[in-house]
Amino acid sequence: MSRTVWVLLAVLALSFAAITGLAVRRGILGARAQPAAIGGPFRLVDQTGRQVDARILKDKWSAVFFGFTYCPEACPTTLLALAQTETLLGPKASDFQTVFISVDPQRDTPKVLANYLSNTSFPRHALGLTGTPKEVAGAAGAYHVFYQKAGDGPTYQVNHSTITYLMNPQGEFVCVIPYGDTPQAMAVKIQAAMRQGPRAQSC
Repeated sequence: MSRTVWVLLAVLALSFAAITGLAVRRGILGARAQPAAIGGPFRLVDQTGRQVDARILKDKWSAVFFGFTYCPEACPTTLLALAQTETLLGPKASDFQTVFISVDPQRDTPKVLANYLSNTSFPRHALGLTGTPKEVAGAAGAYHVFYQKAGDGPTYQVNHSTITYLMNPQGEFVCVIPYGDTPQAMAVKIQAAMRQGPRAQSC
């Protein structure tokens, strides 16, 4: 084989390698990046002051929602809807819980959470969780939740994500329940997941 042919083959091989590398870097070839998992380890305290971790999600279907007790609209609206959802679930409500995680640890002590969740219009099966700023940030990070303090003084607000995460009895993510879903829509999604069994991955 002539030297010219060898040179051409070498150039073609190098060009192919370069193009392949570029395609992989841009995601055209090779494994695509998987979306980040929702949920994970956390350590917080509940409204009774008891230390808890992600194991509180085991053996129950859990609606996990991040908010704060001074929230003017999104939080009470979501909790009211989840309370009505409990009623719509009928006997299955005993297998379902709402987990309300505060993104305002400065004000939301266990005692404040206990008083807030004692509202009879809120879910009967509700856990309120809080902790140190670092612990709350860890839990929010596990669920990819955004929150940010807005304003100064005792009446400051906290901007935050408003979606609810449905987790199965294994503590695994099932689906998102968007803010504004009616109790009927919530119940349909939860019942659909329940029919799939405790390892459901969709609703």
